[in-house]
Amino acid sequence: MPQSSTMTIRLDARLKSRLDKLAEVTHRSKSYLASEAVRDFIELNEWQIRETEAAIHEANAGDFAQDEDVRAVFDKLR
Repeated sequence: MPQSSTMTIRLDARLKSRLDKLAEVTHRSKSYLASEAVRDFIELNEWQIRETEAAIHEANAGDFAQDEDVRAVFDKLR
């Protein structure tokens, strides 16, 4: 099992109440649900950063759609 560590976070009362209810109905601990939420948040943001960096690299290399290509796609969609 991977090593884990403890972290304290502050939640507003309404969010804490929602977490409590979710833990109850899913039969999961609040710690498990919070850990999964943080993991999902980090994975999404890491993906966005990778995609943004790749897009910047492509743009810097001149590898992007020309105006005529974009217009042709929009014309097909109309």
